[in-house]
Formats: sequence, structure tokens, C-alpha cells
Amino acid sequence: MPAQDPLQIAPESHWPDLLRKKPDGHKFRHGHALVVSGGAGRTGAARLAARGALRVGAGLVTLGVPPAAQLEAASQLTAIMLIRLRDARALEANLEDDRLSALCIGPALGLQDREAALVATVLGSHRPTVLDADALTLLAAHPALFSALHGACVLTPHHGEFARLFPDLAREASASLAAKCAATQQAAQRSGCIILFKGAETIIAAPSGQTAIHSATGDHAAPWLATAGSGDVLAGMITGLLARGIMPFEAACIGTWLHAEAARQFGPGLIAEDIPETLPSVFRFIGI
Repeated sequence: MPAQDPLQIAPESHWPDLLRKKPDGHKFRHGHALVVSGGAGRTGAARLAARGALRVGAGLVTLGVPPAAQLEAASQLTAIMLIRLRDARALEANLEDDRLSALCIGPALGLQDREAALVATVLGSHRPTVLDADALTLLAAHPALFSALHGACVLTPHHGEFARLFPDLAREASASLAAKCAATQQAAQRSGCIILFKGAETIIAAPSGQTAIHSATGDHAAPWLATAGSGDVLAGMITGLLARGIMPFEAACIGTWLHAEAARQFGPGLIAEDIPETLPSVFRFIGI
């Protein structure tokens, strides 16, 4: 598909209606997100993602952990639910629940055969899915996983992850903002899904050629996002928006703007845990 001129991401007039919860809606009407976690000692990234999904308005969020990590995760969770995922077979059984409306996999997941099988199971469900961090490395290492990507997927690479997935395009992307846009558009067409190429200038592209830019520079800079775990929160926020039924390209755009605006409003001293907790004031700022 031909590339389109990129749009600058800014709050749209319909966002409040899209994000506002309906007065007569119960929790399942606002979606159920499942975040797949890494093992013991590595649940923090997925817990950050799950918190982001819950704060952005998903009606329910569940964290899926290996049995060895259950106690660690349970001691840190309250509103977020918990299930045991021993392996891909257990995940497949849980995905029989069609109320699970969006999935997130990758933050501190791990890179072994078990984790590759989990990614394959997630992709095989064809649900709206955010793939981040270790899931992106697994996509790069296993061509069969890359081939299983579909149009409801959102990939959220930083430059290093983008280079692992698309080494030829990454070489071109460093030349200029226009080159980064072109590389992201080509990556979206090659993968058949949404690519969110993170950075101070974040580029979001769809296979159709639709492209958007979020510029966190100059007066709109959000340098406090350069902190461990902020990308995990972004992955979770987009997952929560997908769970609520927002289409992947728009969910990526809205999530990116909310993420940066939360950092701008909080300011110096931000850590990843602060981002979800700042979302209520961002929602009020845009009239929700």
C-alpha cells in the first residue's frame, strides 16, 4: 500500500467519548486484558504493564505467571487478578474464555523454547495483542513466529529491537525523521501489523500506509520517560485500550499520547509506577 503523509498525534475531539466509561456498563463491557509474565524475579515488568492496562480503563486485567512466580506476584497485586500459566498448553486452555479481549506478551518474558511457545499460542488466538521486549526478540529469532503476526497486533520496538527485527530498515532509519517514518511504514507493510517505533519522535504506522508521529521534543519534551519500566507501562496501556475495543492503530496513537502527557504532568522524579497513577489527571485534562 502507498505510504501516507504522517499526522501529528494530538487529542482528538472524539477521544473523551471513546475513553469515557458508559454509565450502564459492567466490567466485562470494558474488556478483559491478559498480560503474560516472566518467571520468578522477573514479574515486575508485566505487573507494570497490567497496572497500565487497568488504569487506562480495561474492566478487568489478569496477570498470567509460571507457578514458581505465583507467590511473588500475588504479594504485589490487589485489583489485578492472577492465573497460573505453566506452559503454552495452560495458556491455550485459558484462551478458551472468549471474554479475554486483548493480550500483552513480552515484558521480561524470557527467551527460551517455553516462551517462544507462549508467543505462538498468543498469536494463534488472533486476538488484539501487544508484543513488546522479549517477544520482539523471539519474533526476530523465529521466522515462524514473525509469519504468524496478524493485523490486530501492535509491535512496540525501541531502536535496538527494531534493528533486530528489521536490520536493513534500521540502517536507513537513523538518517532523518523522514527516513525513520519511511522505515516504520515499510516495517508495517512487511509484518502486516501496527509498528510503534519508540523514541523522542515516536512513529506509528499501519500496513495500509497510515502513519502518525508523536513528538516529545522542545516544549513537549518528556525526558523523564527515560526510566526503567516506562515502555512496559506503555505496552499495558495500549493493551487496555485494545481490550476496550479501540482499533489497533488508534489505540497505539492514544496510548502514546497519554503516556507522554502523564510524564509531562508529573515532571521530574518520574518513575514507571507513577505513569498509571497520573492517568486520572490526564483524563480530566482532556475532559473525561
